[in-house]
Amino acid sequence: MLTFVKPTSAYQEKALEYIQEFYQYHSNINGVGGLNRYLEDYDGWLTKLERDRNQPVTEERVPGETYFLVREEDDRIVGMINIRLALNEKLKEYGGHIGYSIRPTERGKGYNKVNLYLGLKVCQQHGIEEVFMDCDKDNPASARTMLALGGKLIREYYSKRDDGIVQDYVIDVNQSLEKYAAIYEPMVTYPPTTDQKEVR
Repeated sequence: MLTFVKPTSAYQEKALEYIQEFYQYHSNINGVGGLNRYLEDYDGWLTKLERDRNQPVTEERVPGETYFLVREEDDRIVGMINIRLALNEKLKEYGGHIGYSIRPTERGKGYNKVNLYLGLKVCQQHGIEEVFMDCDKDNPASARTMLALGGKLIREYYSKRDDGIVQDYVIDVNQSLEKYAAIYEPMVTYPPTTDQKEVR
């Protein structure tokens, strides 16, 4: 069973361990709400996340939410997700609504599909009806995650920024949650706290 947990001081050690695993395995870091830049200032990162929630849309910044994907049986952070609650012009072209990751030692278990499913529930809560996402073409695992939740490929182009092919996808949030609830609801749990009950 998996659940979303909003970052708190109680998860500091586990959160830093999560990031260190990416460095250990020389893996790209995505969807962590900038945690990798706050390894010496976790409390400062929590403060940043509070600001992010109420951030007005500007050319450089947008409001967002960041969650840990936690496995209930051992309270381990197996994934993270950063959800942008609005898009500026830059994110409409590159980046989109959601960035996510699964720690290297927990990949290949289907966790990121649950991560995205719960992320779409957060989007629905905030009135986002269509999610825009992208990934590098040489990252088929991310593409499979989006396709598994009803993602539709709308564009493929060469990006100088990535020096490679980027794929753009859109997901109809309400349609996806209705269609795939029977698959993913048995895999998730909702802790009885005010913040996390809202995800449901």
